[in-house]
Amino acid sequence: MQSRIRLLGALAALAAIAVLAGSCGSSSSSSSPASGGSAQPGSGMKIGLVTDIGGLNDRSFNHLAYVGLQRAARQLGVSVKVEQSTSASDYVPNLTALAAQHYDLVIAVGFLMDGAIKKVAPQFPSVNFAIIDDAPTPAVPNIAGLLFKEQESGYDAGYLAGLTTKTNVLSTVGGQKIPPVDHYIAGFQAGAKAANPGVTTLNDYSNSFTDNAKCKQLALNQIAQHSDVVFQVAGQCGLGALSAAHDKNVWGIGVDADQAYLGDYILTSAVKKVDVAVFDTIKEVVDGSFKGGGVATFDATNDGTGLGLINPKVPADVRAKVKVVEGKIKAGAIVPPDTVK
Repeated sequence: MQSRIRLLGALAALAAIAVLAGSCGSSSSSSSPASGGSAQPGSGMKIGLVTDIGGLNDRSFNHLAYVGLQRAARQLGVSVKVEQSTSASDYVPNLTALAAQHYDLVIAVGFLMDGAIKKVAPQFPSVNFAIIDDAPTPAVPNIAGLLFKEQESGYDAGYLAGLTTKTNVLSTVGGQKIPPVDHYIAGFQAGAKAANPGVTTLNDYSNSFTDNAKCKQLALNQIAQHSDVVFQVAGQCGLGALSAAHDKNVWGIGVDADQAYLGDYILTSAVKKVDVAVFDTIKEVVDGSFKGGGVATFDATNDGTGLGLINPKVPADVRAKVKVVEGKIKAGAIVPPDTVK
């Protein structure tokens, strides 16, 4: 009997994996809430999401947006659809496709879609839009900006790294030099130096969010210069930087999502709750409180920033010091910089 139960459980797990793979593997996917029972508040509403070129499988930024979208489908009853972008030229067509189908909300994932969403949104004034990591200027009446104080998460991670390093050399691998990337890096460098004034920080940009090999090579170069903690701020590309940290037996720090699952070489992750921002914005559309033309900011005060799991090898006294710093940021006693010098 027990073996039969185990067999059924294994089959169910395989089926779940197959469903997830199917939804993440195509350029466009959609789903509707389960039918039956009482009507959910968002029944009949359609929510669309357009990824940047990192795609749903980036294990980071786009993935988190998708998690928030799926949560809204389950809890609010909205129907959802994802358009995946494979190049920047896909942004306008993907946004337009959803808007033309009269979606109640179209979400653009990432700062790099600033120009595309400002081009498309005015053509569909009755459609609500939101964009993560951007506040379009001048303001557009039907676009809401969703911003994060990434420098807070970066500062926390840098402080921990400054207390952990044995070589006094730390490094960051950024994707493109854009505000959300630089916010993380600026905070990291400031936090590291606050914890350890004698630390040296190295920084390079891959100019890509998808080229794993390029990020890996940059990280290997930094490790050759004695960096023993590598912080990736490059999405899918940054997984290559973490791979270099693994190969060379130094610490890696994840970004956006908690990437502790990658292995015991992950010191921590500098996180931002993109999933929460997506869900909360969809909920505003459902309950009628959505307002375009403005900006919602997610930071330490509303748990929008912070650290993921801290590696269990980190001593208790170091954890305690980081906890104090997190509290000071939340209270406003520490205001991390957001500009890389």
